[in-house]
Amino acid sequence: MMHRHACFLILMLLSACSTSPPQGRGGFAEHTLTSNYPVEADQPLTSAHGLRFDFSLLSQQLDILVLEGAELCFPATVVQAKTRQNRIAREIAGGLVYDAANDIIIQRRLIARLEHQLEYVNEHDICALPQTLPLNSPGELGEKIQTLLNHDNQFATDSFALNPKYMAQLAEAAILLKQAPAYHLLITGHADDRGNPNDNQTLSNNRAKQVARYLHIFGIDKKRIRVSAVGENDPLFVGKEAQIRLVNRRVSIELIENSPAQESGDWQDE
Repeated sequence: MMHRHACFLILMLLSACSTSPPQGRGGFAEHTLTSNYPVEADQPLTSAHGLRFDFSLLSQQLDILVLEGAELCFPATVVQAKTRQNRIAREIAGGLVYDAANDIIIQRRLIARLEHQLEYVNEHDICALPQTLPLNSPGELGEKIQTLLNHDNQFATDSFALNPKYMAQLAEAAILLKQAPAYHLLITGHADDRGNPNDNQTLSNNRAKQVARYLHIFGIDKKRIRVSAVGENDPLFVGKEAQIRLVNRRVSIELIENSPAQESGDWQDE
């Protein structure tokens, strides 16, 4: 722990150690946040300053965990953390203060879980990632599965039927998931902002259940899947345009690695 704290202080002092979204991973628009957000003597602190400070701390904490081996043992969680980190950067750069604050809360929980799991495997000299997987890089398998699960997953209005292209991707993802039994899935259904909120909640739940149903058909044990729904409450983008509503009608799927301490009984997303 002393080593970890020393690394954290070094990264706090050296802003060059913080990571930025890699080229091509920034979504619809890429932004790079620097740690410099000057505050003049005659200017008050704003919410943006606090968000950028929290974002910088979380980015540096993730850097430390990667240096300590998190990407080797829990590549899918690291990919998930980096993806959300890029999303937070876009939200802060775009002035979406509420969205950024919400994602920072989620990111803090994710990194806390990752740190807890990494401490466990380091203390017991074990690693949750099967070492027989044909990986060219530690996060390659998790990144490929996550891409397949979260690409082309939009739905028609008021429908939870999967489009054929997405079904094919689920089948391909299932093949890879069978090679990585430590990976579990959290499937969250979403809806756009049209219609009754209660109906949208039900619709988003049905979308998540339909994806879970197909993954089970493709051979993934139900015990590896958990379903949730948020209705219209967590849009990917804010707006009334048809193309924005389309991408908000979706499911989002997170890969969760079980630490050995969680393998008995039902898994939990901390």
